[in-house]
Amino acid sequence: MAPRGRAVGKPVPLYEMVDSTLRRRLLDRSYPPGTMIPSEMKLAAELGVSQGTVRRALNGLVDEGLLLRRQGLGTFVPEIDDRKALFLFFNLVGHDGTHEMAAAQLVSNQIAEATPLETERLSLSPGAWVRRLLRVRLLRGAPTIVERIVVSDAALPGLGEDAPLPPHLFRHYENAYGQTVTTAEERLRAAAASAEDAALLQIAPGAPLLEIERIAFGVTGAPIEWRRSLCHTASHDYLIRRP
Repeated sequence: MAPRGRAVGKPVPLYEMVDSTLRRRLLDRSYPPGTMIPSEMKLAAELGVSQGTVRRALNGLVDEGLLLRRQGLGTFVPEIDDRKALFLFFNLVGHDGTHEMAAAQLVSNQIAEATPLETERLSLSPGAWVRRLLRVRLLRGAPTIVERIVVSDAALPGLGEDAPLPPHLFRHYENAYGQTVTTAEERLRAAAASAEDAALLQIAPGAPLLEIERIAFGVTGAPIEWRRSLCHTASHDYLIRRP
């Protein structure tokens, strides 16, 4: 039985070719974050396709958040700033609904061979090396979140070795390594504080916590970061705003 999918020998639609070309340019930073990409007319002339074909490809990239349209100005490559990272990727808020920029205290920064689970979560090859960060996040001055962050050492070499890391890492990934986080997948579950986590959060062992497991993905769809956050929600809620 023939494999499912595109029939062998069937031409690739032109808009998919344009899409692939634009993704490659975003990946190699031919279009750096914050810059405006060429107009539909210029791209159509350069790539030898119609403006409608270019528009269809651009619409898909805008829908994914890889590009941003500004009315009357053009289409831009978005930048990750601290405020955007806060509201898109940090959903813990005070009971009064207040967002705040959480401080971060680094507990440890280690490099090691990836475990089978780390290999799976980050789509790595067996034997790859990873960097593991353990941090405590402070909200309103109180330890509220224990973060365990794992990244590929090949993709983000030397992370945190030469200088202190900022509280929100996505902008650092983009500026220092050219790795732009575009989407994230989260899973939430209930957890109980281990002895180690309880000590870091200054709570009793066994206290109820909210565990958030998140994988952050880049332009190509490949994982950039795997993060497990254990949140003490006595004074905070997990808030999701839907469009």
